[in-house]
Amino acid sequence: MHDLPTARFQDQTLIRIGDARVDGSMLLLAPHAGGRLVRWRHRGEDILFWPEHADWSNPAKVRGGNPLLFPFIGRHFVEGETGRWRDARGQVHALPQHGFARDLPFEVEDASDKHIVMRLRDSTQTRAGYPFAFEFCVTYRLLHDGLEATFTVRHVDDGSAHAPMPFYAGHHFYLALPHALRGATELSMPPSRLSRQLSDGSLDTPEPGRRTYQLNDPALQDRYHLLDADGAATLAIPPHADAPLGRRIRFEVDNAPVPWHAITTWTENATSDFYCVEPWMGLPNAIHHGEGLHLLAPGESRQATCCLRVAR
Repeated sequence: MHDLPTARFQDQTLIRIGDARVDGSMLLLAPHAGGRLVRWRHRGEDILFWPEHADWSNPAKVRGGNPLLFPFIGRHFVEGETGRWRDARGQVHALPQHGFARDLPFEVEDASDKHIVMRLRDSTQTRAGYPFAFEFCVTYRLLHDGLEATFTVRHVDDGSAHAPMPFYAGHHFYLALPHALRGATELSMPPSRLSRQLSDGSLDTPEPGRRTYQLNDPALQDRYHLLDADGAATLAIPPHADAPLGRRIRFEVDNAPVPWHAITTWTENATSDFYCVEPWMGLPNAIHHGEGLHLLAPGESRQATCCLRVAR
């Protein structure tokens, strides 16, 4: 893998998949920084947001690209204290919000001009808060009309484990969108219910979701759309300076061997020039309430794929 194309970006050497000079499409990735997808250009336009002055000394905290959330998503609690979780034997472990994957270097396992496979394995560092042998592989594949992303999670049978391995992974796509356009941008959802996390880590009582929203709707902020039926979510962005024809991004989450559990919508504040639409395999604190919790026996693996298709 030493001959992979690279590109300099913000004084970093990143791996480049695709060639924007040929068809306007490419990916820039930072395997050394949590496997972060930093940039995705599709037919000459940036689909993802990345800040002009990113703090590469702490890339896990950069608001941009697509951070990888594993082994757990969001905040988890033990007796009201965040950042802790209790295993099936009653032992309490410390684990940061959104897990540790976005903080750790990934290996590049395979790549071509259209795809890349990155892998994170367990280590002494991960076992301190997550005592399992695992492989977490992320595959990105450039499509003629978008991007395919696949998670493959394997509980490695190293002879030491008997209990199943819990996990619930997710994406955190920061989509480029000028904040002034939120009121004119429409999100269409498949049948779903709206939920959010309460201050003690539990979930509120879900309420029926709508089929369409404008992104300035407060009902979308930090909400989980629990998917009740097949279908795709579609974000319709009006024309603007960086997308003269506008764009529609279709999130296909119903064609995976393991269905996605929810899509989360979030942004940082009223002036953030991004909006996050995040396919998740489970919900925060699922280790305790079970909503979207996956359990893998030693030697077992699980895979989930989503496609983001772009039209104008």
